Amino acid sequence: MAATILIADDDAVQRRLVENMVQRGGYEAVVVDNGDAALARLTDPDATPIDAVVLDLVMPGLDGMGVLSGMREAGLNTPVIVQTAHGGIDNVVSAMRAGAHDFVVKPVGVERLQVSLRNALNTSALKGELQRIKHSREGKLTFADIVTRNEAMATVLRTARKAATSTIPVLIEGESGVGKELMARAIHGSGERASRPFIAVNCGAIPDNLVESILFGHEKGAFTGATERHTGKFVEASGGTLFLDEISELPLSAQVKLLRALQEGTVEAVGGRRPVKIDVRIISATNRKLLDQVKAGHFREDLFYRLHVLPLTVPPLRTRREDIPHLVRHFLARFCAEENRVITSVSGEAMTRLAQLEWPGNIRQLENTVYRAVVLSESDQLGLADFPQLSAPPLDALDYSEEPLTIEPAFHPTAPELAGNDIPIAPFPNGSLAMLTDAGEMRPLEEIENEVIRFAISHYRGQMSEVARRLKIGRSTLYRKLDDAAAVDAMDAPEKNR
Repeated sequence: MAATILIADDDAVQRRLVENMVQRGGYEAVVVDNGDAALARLTDPDATPIDAVVLDLVMPGLDGMGVLSGMREAGLNTPVIVQTAHGGIDNVVSAMRAGAHDFVVKPVGVERLQVSLRNALNTSALKGELQRIKHSREGKLTFADIVTRNEAMATVLRTARKAATSTIPVLIEGESGVGKELMARAIHGSGERASRPFIAVNCGAIPDNLVESILFGHEKGAFTGATERHTGKFVEASGGTLFLDEISELPLSAQVKLLRALQEGTVEAVGGRRPVKIDVRIISATNRKLLDQVKAGHFREDLFYRLHVLPLTVPPLRTRREDIPHLVRHFLARFCAEENRVITSVSGEAMTRLAQLEWPGNIRQLENTVYRAVVLSESDQLGLADFPQLSAPPLDALDYSEEPLTIEPAFHPTAPELAGNDIPIAPFPNGSLAMLTDAGEMRPLEEIENEVIRFAISHYRGQMSEVARRLKIGRSTLYRKLDDAAAVDAMDAPEKNR
């Protein structure tokens, strides 16, 4: 979904002109004819969020300055571009002091408005990212910091907001990279425990023999290497929230003690003599279906029902494609600031293709993709060339387990013979391919395929990953075809030597 721009102007002709300019820029336009309607639309919690406002300064009733004042009182940070037929310096100063991002004089040109909108959206995205990072570090992340326009995600957020008002145990399920910890931090930051500690523990990263020590603590000398007393994560999170990530990876032996801690409200350190009272809100998360783990005997059923009181399932990115443009804009603004790069936008073609990908790594994969593009781009706009995966085959078609290939004739006799690191020119430099034999008959498909592969290896100078991508096959498939061709050549060699 493109950014949504609210246009507020009492002049019908001017509204139509600005609406056309906004739509030509690839944005969604929402039009109102007075200030009261503009403020009502901006503060409507059930309506699609507005990303920027083009606001007429002089309107009957509630004018532009009144709208800016109302937005400030409502705590809205939506960027506003003020426009008026009266471009006096006093109007400019007053509007900027009231919170306007930019000021244009009627009739505004298309290019001027597009630049102003792009700058406003980029600035807003950067502010949002900086605020999100600050809130995350301070433990004050809220649901307002979650970027989404998806209805299914909005439903999840509504349930999560209700969960934040209590201490009910929450189990967050979802694929890797969808933002389960972000959701947990928002629940914590929106509740009464926001000022208390938020302690995150990755259960899958703890060695089995240290699980109890890390979660519940240990006394000095409790075991070999215990040179000092350790309080444990439960005690550290006292009064706040303990986030147990990848809870399905917790060993069965530790699950028993976790269940007892949740039931009794106490923990007993390894080597300890008496239990310690705890007051902890539990939020757990897993990228697996926990009920399936219970059925398979890998997770205790009684512990499952202790954790699975209020389940939340965060949808994968491929089911919320309308969020992709907004996430890309936020990531672009942040990475440009971090890397000191001036990249103003992503081309429409590249954005469309990004929204079409499956994103098996979800938001984390999208974030890293934008990061890579920002670092390597040589232009002020990201295009298709900055996202190699847009022309690559699906991830499940590729085999990344093999080491980068150095072609050697002994391993792939069908590949062009190499001398050191030099790749020779292809045997058919113009890319021509004979379809018929000398006798005028069709050549075997396998022989043609072998020749195409040899040409591709020469053309891409032995870069087998690139060869596989361009031929739309996996690397393991490419190697297998080369080995098959080598076997055929070996069988034919005696006949050729007769």
